[in-house]
Formats: sequence, C-alpha cells, structure tokens
Amino acid sequence: MLRSRRSMSLPIILASIAVAVSITLLVFWLLIVVRDYPLGAQVSDNTWLIVLGSVAFAFIMTVLVFFAVFLREERLEAHRQDRFIDSVTHELKSPLASIRLCLETLGRSGLEHQQRDELRAMAIKDVSRLKDFIDDILAASRLPYERVGHDVVEVAPGNLVAEVAERVSRRHGELPSVVSSDIPSDLMLYTDATALETVLVNLIDNALKYSDPPRQVKVCGRMRPDLLELTITDNGIGIPSAHLKQIFQRFHRVPSTTVRKRRGTGLGLYVVKTLVDQLGGRLRAQSEGPMTGTTVEVTIPASLATRSKQVSAWTPAEAG
Repeated sequence: MLRSRRSMSLPIILASIAVAVSITLLVFWLLIVVRDYPLGAQVSDNTWLIVLGSVAFAFIMTVLVFFAVFLREERLEAHRQDRFIDSVTHELKSPLASIRLCLETLGRSGLEHQQRDELRAMAIKDVSRLKDFIDDILAASRLPYERVGHDVVEVAPGNLVAEVAERVSRRHGELPSVVSSDIPSDLMLYTDATALETVLVNLIDNALKYSDPPRQVKVCGRMRPDLLELTITDNGIGIPSAHLKQIFQRFHRVPSTTVRKRRGTGLGLYVVKTLVDQLGGRLRAQSEGPMTGTTVEVTIPASLATRSKQVSAWTPAEAG
C-alpha cells in the first residue's frame, strides 16, 4: 500500500524536548518547595522565574498544538488511504472478473471463430486496463521521491494532443471528434515529451470520465512569452469550489455520488501536478460548481532547460 512518507523525526524530537522541559520544570518547582527557596516580595524580583516558566509553558503548549495538527493530518491521510483501498479493490476485481469470465467461456466447445476473437479482444482490453492502473500507482508512489532526468526534445503540442485524444476517446467508446483542439500547427516547444503526454492523457481521460453524454472536450493552446498555456475544458459534472485545490492531492476524490460511481483512485491528478511541477510549470482548475463543467489550465516553459540528458526513469501513467 502507498503510505505517507512524512518524516517522523521532527515530532519525536519535539516530544522528547517537551518531556525534558516538563520534567525540568517539575524538578525545579519541587526544589523550590522542599528547600523553601526565598522568593522576592515584589513581582519584579522574580522576573527571571516568571519569564523562564512562561517560555517553557508556551513551548509545551506549542508542541501540543503541533501534535494535534499532526494527528489530524494523519487521520485525514488514513481516511484517504482507506478510500484508495476501496477503489483499488474495485479496480482490480472488475477486470479480473471479466478476464476470468472470458477464459471460462473460451474453454467451452462449440464457440464460433468470431466469438473467440471477441472474447480475446475483451480480455486484452481488461489486461491493458490493469496495466494502466498499475502504472498509475507506481508513478504516484515514485515520482515525488526520485531525481528525474528530462529527455528534452522538440514537441508539436497540436500533434501530441490529436494522438492522445484519439487514443483516450476510443478507450471511452467515443469518436475522436468529441475532443476538439485549437492549437496553432506551427506552435513548437522544447520539453519532455513523455511527461507532457502523461499530463495530457490524464487530463483528457478525466474530462471524458467525469462527463455524461453527449461529451464535449476542447483543448486550446497558445504561446505567451516563453510559456505554453494549455486549457482543457469539458461539459462535465464540475467541481465544488471547496475542492478545486484539494483535487491535486494524493488519493483525494470529491465525496459525491456522481464521482463515486465512476472508476478512479484519486491518483491521476496527483501525477499530473507532480509532473507539471517537475517541468517548472503551474497547474490550476476552474469550475463554477457541480454540473457546470471544468477547465484545467496548464502552463509550462516553452523551452525546458536540460537538467540531464537521460531518459526519464518513469513510464507513462494514465488516468486515475
């Protein structure tokens, strides 16, 4: 299972210091009481004692507040992972059950050749779905923690969008025409083609997945000074304003019936956000609320400085 990799060293260190300070204060107070240490008659005569006690008390309270926040975040993370496990269970059981049914049916005698071809095609489609799902999980767990090199090449965004749109639309049983693009044919940039392709696959897949027929997705691109701005707009179920930033967090899915009935793990947009950050870009989502559609804006440098001329260490992960 994917687990949060937050460092536990800081909480442990703070807790140790807080315990030491508490013990010191207790021992100090007992010594004052037992030895009947003389205190000044005026408050000003005991300033050092008041300051020391106030600072120690403030530190202990700060540590307690920090732990309260830390525990809250851990509970939220655990809740997100529980939802992720439920999604994984569903995502694995559905294609596996379909593959098993296809294999059992293929084992029967008397099947026509056309029927066997159709069953084999169904099984291959489910295997591809499992592969994409596993790639998604691997990419989400690996991307933030490894040093990624970029293979920078010349890319024509218009051609790349057309290729991705055709592939993803067919996966959803739609004609390529449901995804239209408005990108100048002469627009070029120098970037990591694999990373940009993964970003587009996830965003277009999400746009189709979270839209009901008749689906309509539009991808627009324009060049600003040294920047490429891509927008992916759909006519789908939209996003509540309270979740517009949270959707890029790992495992996060909007808690609504319209979202839960669609397959997903809450990893696709997390992968997109991580890749866009690595490309030195920015990512934001806009929606006026449920059932109003969504626009995702991606801004990346038109020329990505080559940090290392090695092939990226990850493979494309498709939508989650």
